[in-house]
Amino acid sequence: MNPSAAAARPIAEAEEPHAYDTAFFGHPRGLSTLFFTEMWERFSYYGMRALLILFMTAAPAAGGLGYDATSAGAVYGLYTFGVYALALPGGWVADRLVGQRRAVLYGGILIALGHYSLAIPSVTTFYLGLLLIVLGTGLLKPNISAIVGDLYAETGARRDAGFSIFYMGINVGAFFGPLVCSWLGEPREGVTWVNWHYGFAAAGIGMTLALIQYVAGQRYLHGAGELKEDSGLPHRLTAARRQFGAGVAAVVVFATVVAWLSIGGILPVTLFAESVFYAVTVLFVVYFAVVIFVVARNGVERSRLTVCFLLSLGAAMFWSGFEQAGSALNLFARDLTDRAIFDTEITAGALQSVNPILIILLAPVVGMTWVRLGQRNPSMATKFGLGLVLLAAGFLVMAWASLSLAAGKVGMRWLVATYFFHTVGELCLSPVGLSSMTKLAPGRLVGQMMGTWFMGAAIGNLVAGLVTRFLPETETIEAAMQNGVQLFATVAVVTGAAGLLFIACSRPIRRMQAGVN
Repeated sequence: MNPSAAAARPIAEAEEPHAYDTAFFGHPRGLSTLFFTEMWERFSYYGMRALLILFMTAAPAAGGLGYDATSAGAVYGLYTFGVYALALPGGWVADRLVGQRRAVLYGGILIALGHYSLAIPSVTTFYLGLLLIVLGTGLLKPNISAIVGDLYAETGARRDAGFSIFYMGINVGAFFGPLVCSWLGEPREGVTWVNWHYGFAAAGIGMTLALIQYVAGQRYLHGAGELKEDSGLPHRLTAARRQFGAGVAAVVVFATVVAWLSIGGILPVTLFAESVFYAVTVLFVVYFAVVIFVVARNGVERSRLTVCFLLSLGAAMFWSGFEQAGSALNLFARDLTDRAIFDTEITAGALQSVNPILIILLAPVVGMTWVRLGQRNPSMATKFGLGLVLLAAGFLVMAWASLSLAAGKVGMRWLVATYFFHTVGELCLSPVGLSSMTKLAPGRLVGQMMGTWFMGAAIGNLVAGLVTRFLPETETIEAAMQNGVQLFATVAVVTGAAGLLFIACSRPIRRMQAGVN
């Protein structure tokens, strides 16, 4: 069915079959399709991410690329930045050209091809694979969540519960992905059959399973995720295709120039990553300045949009620390952590599964805590502050672990404790963040504010890659101790201070919310 034909179907007809569907544990049957699609996609994403920086920094003799931590961190940061940043154009493509349902399908195909490209031992296929995964995730990630919402005609508790079930799929996939992919791909003492590319291939197989069951279960989605009627009008489709073509051409030219400069040694990847960080950060601040001082129509809007800016800034700081799980903390797990259990060495990547299992275990506890607090439930600013303070506590644990390196490698309990603090911090900050942005933003700017939230996450991921230059050196214990304490203590001080500032200013920020709770 072409996009215009799909859009021509009356909306009422599309909603009727699934409006009160309760076939999947009281929810629409289509939720099961999206649950398993997202589960396998997150399996592939986090499984590959657990290997990424380890593969880049591994010696060529061990099958790796032999990059230093600084260069590998820059590539990692640019990759994870792209995954979040492309959610904006990915949403645009779905809204204007193909609809969410096809965007998820096309995105999944690109992701699978990307993982299989990584499974081929070549530098060219490595970077091609990263590019394909970035493009595919930009299409899939924002639009599959939109389809979940589209399954429900109502907007009450059943819809909220549906999203909770959907997010459980995210964490189930994120738990198993690192375990399986690192077991297959990460070298370890006494095991000769493993290969980095087996792990990347496993991620591709996971994404293939996602596609198979998504295609098989699309009939249960009924009209959810189809291109909307107004976007499917011929003149709008023609204009959107023209804009899309111009955008693709501009990106291709830009990527070609950057690749040529990088290959020629004129623009090293670290310098390019830093340039992207400064450019995007400046644009981020300038955008909010224009929105607050020019676009806002009155004092109430101006005040609420200022809170949106503060929340986006706090989120960027939080993710810059939290996402070091896949970069700096992953390298710490490999090089400076004793990972033996009963004389069996587990993989460094396996520790990436600690956060999702803690999310599964602790999310109900944190949720019930907020409910039981009732009227004493902390404000959004206080919850943001708590999230940042708990992030800082985790990095203080890592600074303490670095001091303990005097006795050799440290135990895994240090990283587990760090991930515990970071997980509770995530549960304080992340759920309230996007919800608050949608409540605070004027109706005409809600989409843009959601975009700034994802852009804050993108900036944070880029920073998380760049900080690997300050990692503990393993050449001497003294250098490892000094660099580790300096890096982790600095992150703890900065994020902790920001968190305390949010808590101290919670009352003024609440007044700036102008009635939004």
